[in-house]
Amino acid sequence: MFESSLLFFTGIGAFVVGLGAAILIVWRDLGPVARLTAPQRVALVVALGGGVLAFGLKLTVIETLTFAGRDRLAPVLTPAEPSEPEAAFEVGRPIWEPLPRVAPAPAGDPTTPEKVALGRRLFFDTALSRDGTLSCASCHDLDRGGADGRPTAVGIDGAVGSRNTPTVWNAAFQARLFWDGRAGSLEEQALGPIANPIEMGADVDDVARRLAADPSWRADFVAAFGPAAAIEPATIARALAAFERTLVTPDAPYDRFLAGDTAALTPRQIRGMSLFETVGCIVCHAGPGFSRASLLAPEGGRAGLRRFPSLATPYTEKYRLTDDLGAARGGTAGIWRVPSLRNVALTGPWLHNGSVDDLSEVVRIMATVQAGREVSADGRVATRVEWSAETRRLTRRTPAALSEADIADIVAFLEALTGDGLRKKARAAATATATASTEPPLASRSP
Repeated sequence: MFESSLLFFTGIGAFVVGLGAAILIVWRDLGPVARLTAPQRVALVVALGGGVLAFGLKLTVIETLTFAGRDRLAPVLTPAEPSEPEAAFEVGRPIWEPLPRVAPAPAGDPTTPEKVALGRRLFFDTALSRDGTLSCASCHDLDRGGADGRPTAVGIDGAVGSRNTPTVWNAAFQARLFWDGRAGSLEEQALGPIANPIEMGADVDDVARRLAADPSWRADFVAAFGPAAAIEPATIARALAAFERTLVTPDAPYDRFLAGDTAALTPRQIRGMSLFETVGCIVCHAGPGFSRASLLAPEGGRAGLRRFPSLATPYTEKYRLTDDLGAARGGTAGIWRVPSLRNVALTGPWLHNGSVDDLSEVVRIMATVQAGREVSADGRVATRVEWSAETRRLTRRTPAALSEADIADIVAFLEALTGDGLRKKARAAATATATASTEPPLASRSP
């Protein structure tokens, strides 16, 4: 700040001194010798003074660009997202940050053990669905990454949705929820699946009445919200949100690495971390939650919607990326919430339509359609020669390349974002499933 002020006042001082010198030179020296009239002298002073003024302005601009804060420069130097006119990217190198161990609660509604216990019971109870067959946990398996492992969700009566099930782990840190970002809080999101006709298919008021008729539910709501609290959609949503705020995984190798355990990441994962930055992944997947749609992102989630796919590639048709446009209102590309990459290795298949079941392929897609890279086996790509009929010119362009080894490094880094505890749960669940699938039916077992 001191240096910037010094440079600024130096520029002002130089302007004043220069202008004064120009006036003295013209009036006392050049004027009499050249026999200039008073108007001619004024014109010459203005001309010389203009040059001095330009010099002072240059110093001022240098001061602004060199010492101004990033928050002032970002709106000028970087474009805002079309759907988010108030948002802009920060300028400069990213700061790697660990995930907080506790998710923030709404003002005036602290997370208490009683609310969490009630929310947990609601999360696993099928009473929230129309016919008593589904619970929140039916699609959000907490032992398998918080999703369902299907391309798209399967709801009541076997109805198949059009979008992939997002994980509930670390959802408490998201400022935008659902794939199209239409919900701004866990409370706002919680009732959506209950009322959706192809998810749980219930009337939330009917659900509240059913719960209110059960003494055990009444006792739990009183414990959570006090004797005057009603069992209604709002308190159901608050309880579910309180439970989901406990679903946090701050114990990933990445977090341990930032805490000082330099052995927590392998050399391959460290290379992937560097590529994650240099390729530009971190432009959208920023902050401790690795999502611009996160409360922890530099903009607090305001820049959490992105155009996808941004560039035309064969991937668009291959994986039907534009069959659903999300929050977009027409056009050829969708607008989607930037998902968190926490525990991403456990939440496949991936993308909004669940069309990709290989995390390496997801990285190839994103590097190509969002970052403009080209992937090849050895990291070399041929120069492209493109003809413009409008300008009648040939343009030679060599796209920035990524090798398959680079892709593997980035995938290795993404795997380091999985919480250790959740990884153990997922392995145990996978082992149990594999064991169950290989056991013979009861009738065929030996006595």
